[in-house]
Amino acid sequence: MTRIPIALQLYSVRKDCESDLPGVLKSVARMGYEGVEFAGYYGRSATELRAMLDDNGLKCAGTHTGLATILGDELQRTADFNRTLGNRFLIVPGLPAERRNSRAAWEETARIFSEASARAQELGMLVGYHNHAIEFQEMDGELPWDTFFANTPDAVVMQVDIGNALHGGGDPVPYIARYPGRALTVHIKEHSATDDAALVGDGDVNWAEVFQLCETVGRTEWYIVEYEKNHSLPPLECVDRCLQNLKRMGK
Repeated sequence: MTRIPIALQLYSVRKDCESDLPGVLKSVARMGYEGVEFAGYYGRSATELRAMLDDNGLKCAGTHTGLATILGDELQRTADFNRTLGNRFLIVPGLPAERRNSRAAWEETARIFSEASARAQELGMLVGYHNHAIEFQEMDGELPWDTFFANTPDAVVMQVDIGNALHGGGDPVPYIARYPGRALTVHIKEHSATDDAALVGDGDVNWAEVFQLCETVGRTEWYIVEYEKNHSLPPLECVDRCLQNLKRMGK
């Protein structure tokens, strides 16, 4: 078992980031997070972002970046930007409908990612894909998650979002073992059948099983908390409580 550091997906506190990104990063570090995953850069250059991270002792655990940014000439620019951040995980967080509306579309998308992955590795980067709910809903006799990852090389990162998959009616946990060594970053998001606003640790997810797989066959390098629900508490307080709950679970 290897200890895995915990980062925050900044989309969780996006409105706070829009108004005061330096203040958010300072708060996140004080909570005890060791890194952040970006989903937008709030008009800042890579050099500016890296300085903010360094000032707060934070690492970049990944970036959510659109598919277009890892294709063609854009890949070099994306790699250069992320190299400055100290990040090698280029994670696509979703796809346009035409890339995911049939099994054939998913197979073609897998081909595109496979080519992008080979090019990215030459630049010291890894590309990956992050699920929502649809990937765990059967399409043409197979889950899109299987269609995609069975047709991509091991270097394509499988960023499992636990809560999103469960919301789609699927169980993502067995896939950490089915595709060993590919869950290099994992989104720690809660799911509850009775409380849509449940914080991490307060819902139905069997986190002990998730952690056991991540820390063995998954070869996970980062746990990334993401909280997107409408809670009565402010977003920064929600992500703080999620982290404290994880600490109580021994993380």
